[in-house]
Amino acid sequence: MARFVRWTALGAAAALLVAGCSSGTSDGGEDGKGSTADARPSAGSPATTGAPKALPASLTGQKLDWGRCKETSDSPAPSSEWQCATLKAPLDWSKPDGDTIDLALVRAKAGGSGSKRIGSLLFNFGGPGGSGVSTLPAYGSTVSSLRERYDLVSWDPRGVGASEGVRCRSDRAIQAAESVDSTPDTSSEEQTYLKDAADFGQGCEKAAGPLMAHVSTTDTARDMDLMRQVLGDTKLHYFGISYGTELGGVYAHLFPKNVGRLILDAVVDPSADSVGHAKNQAKGFQLALDNYLKSTGQDPEEGSAKIADLLKRIDANPLPTSSGRRLTQTLAVTGIVLPLYSQEGWPSLTSALQSAEQGDGSELLTLADAYNERDSSGHYGTTTHSQRVISCLDDKQRPTLEETKKLLPEFEKISPVFGTFLGWDTAGWCHDWPVAGQFDTPEVNAAGAAPILLVGNTGDPATPYEGARKMADELGKGVGVLLTWKGEGHGAYGSGSDCVDSAVDGYLLNGTVPKDGTVCS
Repeated sequence: MARFVRWTALGAAAALLVAGCSSGTSDGGEDGKGSTADARPSAGSPATTGAPKALPASLTGQKLDWGRCKETSDSPAPSSEWQCATLKAPLDWSKPDGDTIDLALVRAKAGGSGSKRIGSLLFNFGGPGGSGVSTLPAYGSTVSSLRERYDLVSWDPRGVGASEGVRCRSDRAIQAAESVDSTPDTSSEEQTYLKDAADFGQGCEKAAGPLMAHVSTTDTARDMDLMRQVLGDTKLHYFGISYGTELGGVYAHLFPKNVGRLILDAVVDPSADSVGHAKNQAKGFQLALDNYLKSTGQDPEEGSAKIADLLKRIDANPLPTSSGRRLTQTLAVTGIVLPLYSQEGWPSLTSALQSAEQGDGSELLTLADAYNERDSSGHYGTTTHSQRVISCLDDKQRPTLEETKKLLPEFEKISPVFGTFLGWDTAGWCHDWPVAGQFDTPEVNAAGAAPILLVGNTGDPATPYEGARKMADELGKGVGVLLTWKGEGHGAYGSGSDCVDSAVDGYLLNGTVPKDGTVCS
């Protein structure tokens, strides 16, 4: 379980697994290129302090060679309406004339007439570590109305997927590590847990090399402004989801005068440090679990206690599964987390918990494998690898073993089901990491930027609603505009609310900014 958990890929997986698990198994076009002179360094980022350096024409004058997208080891090639290209960006943004890295992009050109085209709309689907190249085509039908006036564009951020993606462990080593107890009960288990965390970091360092110190959110925000220029847009139009909201906030801070129409959906709390984020997620997932239990006629307190007891029994005696693998406590928690991302996944959770109570861990393992991107052949995706490399470069906070133990009672009080896991995660996630973190909390103040629309969902498990109001406050008066949806699941747009979808479409397509504080029920 990680601090910022993925959005679209997980939501789609939950929806797909429902059946399987339940059966037992400003108007007008824009052109030109804005200046980078308005860029301001992010507080605490050593790679970006001082005045920004002018970019060489070899970067800003790139001509993207759009062509047919190719199949990858993790995803098939999308339909022919989608095109792919490669953008070169500086490895080290403090040395823009130095070495470069390749960033993989995908787009679908606007379907409307040229006079109606606004520009490009850039998407980031969260993580950090999510692949935009594979996700946007799958998400295309949800945002089809936006294609009337925008080229839909996404990318694999640096260190992700086809953009110098990082694989820190082999498939065999990942599966072997499933036996490591992520809520250690003894001194021996504690040392095994921390050693596994340190080994993972060493594997990342070996795989990433020099890139390891240049995959921060600030680095990626600068990549976004380079994309804006190369795509020919005066302003950046952007749709950020989950972690993508933090990335959008950092971009707005660095380039306030280049902000066009920005949507931030499932908003990360920018005021929380890494421990704060873990607490927020413990609260968010427990709230989602309580709402799920209520929907099944159970008392949330009693239902949570029953699940917590099940997890303790699995910790002592992992459950058998039809695959021959054993369902450990960590895998069981992961399997419970996945269907909480969307109400569509709740029936699969009911079936999986019932099977586990009867001694069969197969369904929870299927859900955990979907979260961990493990296919039937035993191959794992690398989203969590990239996620860790990026977030550990961002986060300065490194709780010790002793500090974490002192935090555990508070985490357990927040959530009897998820608290212990997320509490221990604060010690293990970046333990003995090879590079130092850059900041405690991101700087997102964007005074002078155009209005930015934030969409907060009151039932969001991964990025609790309170974070949306805090992001709006930190962006600055007149910049952050909050739209609230009283719903369930991670993310609001495309989740069944005509009110939310109409407000977002009106903002992006027509420049209509909703009144701050608007509520969709």
